[in-house]
Amino acid sequence: MDNKVYIFDTTLRDGEQVPGCRLNTQEKLIIAEALESLGVDIIEAGFPVSSPGDFESVKQIARLVKEPIVCGLTRAVQKDIDVAVEALKDAKRPRIHTGLGTSDQHVFTKLRITRDEVIERGVAAVKYAKKYIEDIEFYAEDAGRTDNEFLAQVCEAVIAAGATVVNIPDTTGYCIPEEYGKKIKYLKENVKNIDKAIISTHCHNDLGMATANSITGVQNGARQIECTINGIGERAGNTSLEEVVMALRKHKWLDYTTGINSKQIFPISQLVSKTMRMPVQPNKAIVGSNAFAHSSGIHQDGFIKNKENYEIIDPEEVGVEKSSIVLTARSGRAALYYRVSALGIEISKQELDVIYPKFLELADQSQVVEDNDLKSLLNDTLAKTVNL
Repeated sequence: MDNKVYIFDTTLRDGEQVPGCRLNTQEKLIIAEALESLGVDIIEAGFPVSSPGDFESVKQIARLVKEPIVCGLTRAVQKDIDVAVEALKDAKRPRIHTGLGTSDQHVFTKLRITRDEVIERGVAAVKYAKKYIEDIEFYAEDAGRTDNEFLAQVCEAVIAAGATVVNIPDTTGYCIPEEYGKKIKYLKENVKNIDKAIISTHCHNDLGMATANSITGVQNGARQIECTINGIGERAGNTSLEEVVMALRKHKWLDYTTGINSKQIFPISQLVSKTMRMPVQPNKAIVGSNAFAHSSGIHQDGFIKNKENYEIIDPEEVGVEKSSIVLTARSGRAALYYRVSALGIEISKQELDVIYPKFLELADQSQVVEDNDLKSLLNDTLAKTVNL
């Protein structure tokens, strides 16, 4: 289906490159199982040649996972490919992900070769990997800063050599959406054999645009998004899986579908955060602790009247139990009454008018008024006995 967007999860490879987030094999297996339950299409299990531990993890994930494609990363080097092939030999649906830099920055200052040699190495790597595994993805590292004409030449050559997916990484998070979208569109229109491969996005978040770039890439012809749970990854992180999935889901007019079971999003977010020892920032979209919390009086009043006034996602849709009304000094009478009622306590409008000024005094002192604080306030303030 042309409107199907494949979700390529690289939490266990690119995500794990965050300092201090190294996982052992058992931890990787637990997350891999959760990713399969989530419904991702491809799991990038690791970089097998990088260490014996990564090799073993890829090997065991390849045995464990049944439905998703299991992918191993390599450089455009025969030894890397040999090791990845060995690690993936038990996979039901294996994929080799190979490639090299294509931007002038990478070609001339990192690889220190010519553009022609880039194409030669890329083609040779794809052809070599293709001898062992049918599904070959080629990454043009730093494609975000690569000249579009040369990038098209690279893509055409590696597709002719057998690549089934061409990955267009914005490795440094340099692009803005218009720029990245035009890059994907250029490839769709100028790579004559592009219909024989899927275009993949792989965007980093250095300028905070990874999600926007990925969505724009899809709008211009990409059909695979590479992403991580909680947007973890090197430097400022990768495209956030939960953000792109829910953006596509909420904007139905875009008419794209994924195979993700959205109710598993929050549970796997918590699992990855705990296992990788990397807290989720409270204001993180979709999965942050404040994502469904309301503390402003104006917002609280509107939410109480109709939650869709201030929520575009039902929390249960992503596996969050419920929204919360947080009582602060910015809260109004409607929110106070709502929280008191939630405690099973009925009060009149007159009683609310008596309580509210005292509540504001308490809120100014304690920042957030919790249920126990609220019960004490009711006991201390109301003249009549309240059954608590």
